[in-house]
Amino acid sequence: MVPNIDEHYMRLALEEAKKAEEQGEVPIGAIIVHQNTIVARAHNLTETLNDVTAHAEMQAITIAAGECGKYLNECTLYVTVEPCIMCGGAIGWAQVKKVVYGASDPKRGYSNFSPSPLHPKCEVVSGVLEEECGKIVSNFFKKKR
Repeated sequence: MVPNIDEHYMRLALEEAKKAEEQGEVPIGAIIVHQNTIVARAHNLTETLNDVTAHAEMQAITIAAGECGKYLNECTLYVTVEPCIMCGGAIGWAQVKKVVYGASDPKRGYSNFSPSPLHPKCEVVSGVLEEECGKIVSNFFKKKR
């Protein structure tokens, strides 16, 4: 049986989310893939860096740009939770070819604020391992309360 490629990379993004959680960060992870090769692995670092912009997607875009150049128009971003509007804008500016996310974010996800800050040619796939991706975040906040 051939593994579902989106699920494969989302599981790797979930590994990044677990690293974030271990560091006391909101557990969101991201992976960027170019031609079947991972060019960036990242997770939230907002607490570690004392920087509200240090989201997993932003970290991954910066790393991938160092590998592929500033335009990521041949890359796929895998992220465990729907990007916020800030990250959606960065994804759009980077011209990411495809975005795959796990859980929707009904409070802060980009789709709540704009039909699409992403590049017009960007393909979006949602709901990949949605339950696992949503559960790690909801459990994190339950423990905080």
